[in-house]
Amino acid sequence: MARLLACLLALCAIAMPASAQKRIALTFDDAPRGPGAFLTQEDRTTRLIAALRRAGVRQAAFFVNPGNIAASDGGASEKRLAAYVAAGHVLANHSFSHPHLNATPVADYLADIDRAGAWLRPRPGYRPWFRFPFLDEGGTDKAKRDALRAGLAARGLANGYVTVDGSDWNMEGLTVAAKAAGKPIDMAALRDLYVETHVESAEFADDLARRATGRAPVQVMLLHETDLAALYIADMVAALKAKGWTIVSADRAYRDPIARLHPDVPSAQGTLLEAIAWEKGFPAPRWYARNTISVANALFRQRVLHEAQ
Repeated sequence: MARLLACLLALCAIAMPASAQKRIALTFDDAPRGPGAFLTQEDRTTRLIAALRRAGVRQAAFFVNPGNIAASDGGASEKRLAAYVAAGHVLANHSFSHPHLNATPVADYLADIDRAGAWLRPRPGYRPWFRFPFLDEGGTDKAKRDALRAGLAARGLANGYVTVDGSDWNMEGLTVAAKAAGKPIDMAALRDLYVETHVESAEFADDLARRATGRAPVQVMLLHETDLAALYIADMVAALKAKGWTIVSADRAYRDPIARLHPDVPSAQGTLLEAIAWEKGFPAPRWYARNTISVANALFRQRVLHEAQ
């Protein structure tokens, strides 16, 4: 029966045009990230690799800040990145020191990218993608935005954009703070909130993309290399698959035609889909509701900490 079901699902996928399929790649920012609430950094890497393998995710992308290596344990962090590559995943540029573009001169920002690139380019698994820290592509400063677009092109770097964002960095920060304060954390509720938030954010992006572009582009999910990812990524992938999503590689995602779009909007910050929808006149909000931090924080307090509102 299981084999028959698998065959039927495969036939459905073949019959369904690519424009109608729900496909998504997983990407992790800020690698190698510092300590979280529950795991050592080495244990986090080991668990995350095992969870991705168990979930059938053959290739995820890790966007690297080499400055994190110098600020932590050096060789051990390098080994962690090498372990991701050995497991089939890829590395890309997230800047050296994670600066905000709107607070950094163009020349300094490009120099920071180059410093990260010098470390990354000789590494196995490297991909020529750059992801803007904070998803800040210049904000309202269009001259700066355009200078960075030109600077990336001159360096042979593609924009490592995202289309799906559930602000997992905030949930991780709330968890770290709760643990440090000695508050009881409902781990089952934390898992459920993490999974639910990311599946909902993917569904939101799929709906927005179909309305704004008339098709279903390959989505790119923004995650961070956190303890929460290591603990719950397999559950999240299973929930995505239950909703009809297929997990694809970052290589496949960045070949999607949406990668060639460069929307001209009043402020360049956020997901690519937000900008596309804004350019086409979609009214706000063009982002998933839990990216509003006050909304996300209230849910965390209520469901994970069981605090009265």
